[in-house]
Formats: sequence, structure tokens, C-alpha cells
Amino acid sequence: MAGHSARHPVAAASSITTEDGAPVVVRRSSRRTRTVAAFWENGTAVVAIPDRFTAAQEAEWVHKMVAKLQRQGERRAAAGKRRPATDAALAEHAAQLSAKYLGGRAVPTSVRWVSNQNSRWGSATPAEGTIRLSDKLRPMPQWVIDYVLLHELAHLLVAAHNSAFWQLLEAYPETQRAKAFLEGVSFATGRGMADPDAD
Repeated sequence: MAGHSARHPVAAASSITTEDGAPVVVRRSSRRTRTVAAFWENGTAVVAIPDRFTAAQEAEWVHKMVAKLQRQGERRAAAGKRRPATDAALAEHAAQLSAKYLGGRAVPTSVRWVSNQNSRWGSATPAEGTIRLSDKLRPMPQWVIDYVLLHELAHLLVAAHNSAFWQLLEAYPETQRAKAFLEGVSFATGRGMADPDAD
């Protein structure tokens, strides 16, 4: 690989993984003299360091840069920049939300993005345990997507919009903010997108 030392172009930091369990790879570069960089590449955390670094310096900087990548990921998630893109990722995220806010009691059989849902942000079929989210949610902040997903997860436990249902959503701190956001989007677009309360 251009710019990498022929001696140690790529080394796997076998004893180090990110908090999410992703592998960490160290790339030594003869062109890199002082700077250290870290980035994601195909699900692997890559740390680029100068070729002259000792093993101790490598270990020190790998830990620092992996921690930096983790903080960046957390900030992006908080800003709504990281979204579950696939149905599998959405289902995994739903399980995490259920565990965090609903005690893991809501266990859907499937969670899917759909493109044919124009009158609702999300829908659930409690008898089948299925949840569908409109793909119109995809560009919205993550905390809004999480609210709709939690809303539908709560419907797997309580079908009606009664006091028991809303008590389930009290644990999520962005409920009122997300409802207001969706109401504003519905009003602004004028497309007839209903508030998820209409499901």
C-alpha cells in the first residue's frame, strides 16, 4: 500500500477492540512522521501511526485513538447522524431500546423499514409482533426515530393509547419533543402524514 512502510505496513492490534467489539488495525507509514490518525474502514478501526514509533508508543496511541473514535461515534449518535440503515440494524436497535426503556418486555418478531406507509410514521401489529417504520423517517434525527420505534414497541405491550400506554413512554426523555417535531413536519409538508398517535 502506497505510503506504508515495507517492514510493518499493517499490524492487527489483536488484544484491542472497540467497545462495540470491532477489530483494531494499526498501519505504520514511513511518510507519516509525527501525526497519528484514526478512522473507520469496512467495520474496522484503523489507527495510522509513524513507522518510527516504538511498541510502547504504538500501544499508547492506539488506546487514545480508539477512545477518540468511540467519542466521535457517541457524538454522531447524539446528533442523529448514525441511523440503522438496514432492517437487521433496525431490529437490533429496537431490541436495545426495548431493553433500555421497556425492561426488554417488547420483543418484536420483525422490524422493517417500509416505503408504502404514507399516512403513518410507524405501525405495529401486536398479534403478529411486527413493526414497520416509514422510510420518510430516515433523514430525521435519531431521537425522533427512536421515539417512533419506542411508540410501536409499546403497542406490542398495550394496544390502545390509554394511560398505561403513555406510562410506558415516560421513561424516554425525548417523547414530548419528538411528538412536537413530528407534528411540525406533518404541518409543514402538508402531505397528510399522521402523528403516530393515529396508529
